[in-house]
Amino acid sequence: MKVSDLKEGDFHPYYQAYIDTLGEAELMQLLRSQIDNFPKFIQSIPADKWLHSYELGKWTIAEVLLHVLDSERVFQYRALRIARQDTTPLPGFEHDAYVPVSGANNRTKESVINEYRAVRNSSITLFENLGPEELRLKGTASNSPVSVAALGFLICGHQKHHRNVIRAKYL
Repeated sequence: MKVSDLKEGDFHPYYQAYIDTLGEAELMQLLRSQIDNFPKFIQSIPADKWLHSYELGKWTIAEVLLHVLDSERVFQYRALRIARQDTTPLPGFEHDAYVPVSGANNRTKESVINEYRAVRNSSITLFENLGPEELRLKGTASNSPVSVAALGFLICGHQKHHRNVIRAKYL
């Protein structure tokens, strides 16, 4: 499935900026390419910037990266529930509350990279075993319709968005 296969109503307009970072890409290709590229990006972050925040009250780079991991897990969970035809509306999550208790600032690059690979391998396994019918299924998350395919693309777009923010504002 490609980004262009997403239809109106597959995701809340709030997420359009994440989808727009992806261009015309195929879902499994994105998931697999990021598992190699993102760890290289993390490794390239200078040690003296790891706990840097660009403004008082903003997250550190380490916190941004843990936020990316936490969000991928949440999007995975939503995709699984919807793909398994669970019609229960899924609540939002308070991502700002996760950061202070994530322990991100006590983590090493290596531990974050290892966790990222584990989480992303889980995403790859989930999505590579979903057929076109499951990818088109829609459910409700955060009071909005969302398709399983859109959640896969959101995983990739959210990560790319935050990588771009780190490059622009932190490095």
